[in-house]
Amino acid sequence: MTRHLQAAKRIEREIEYSPHRLLDTVREHLKVHSDWALARKLNVSATVIDSIRHGRIPVAASMLMWMSEATGMSITELRVLLGDRRTKSRLTVKIAA
Repeated sequence: MTRHLQAAKRIEREIEYSPHRLLDTVREHLKVHSDWALARKLNVSATVIDSIRHGRIPVAASMLMWMSEATGMSITELRVLLGDRRTKSRLTVKIAA
């Protein structure tokens, strides 16, 4: 069990949904000091990070995958940090006709 997963499991009982905790942990892990720099590392716009942080959009499964690839943390670890207690995740894909 990784150090991050241990820490995440320890606080899992008292966690509420918090995109701040997720974004701050990912920023710390990637050693970046701003949401703008985090957006660059994740190849998304800074507006997306800002919208997630302020609760205007949810953290999508694709965002969790990008965070996992960038940090090496598992999606499970990231979901625990986010406070997501769902047992299943769904990925929605729109196919253009």
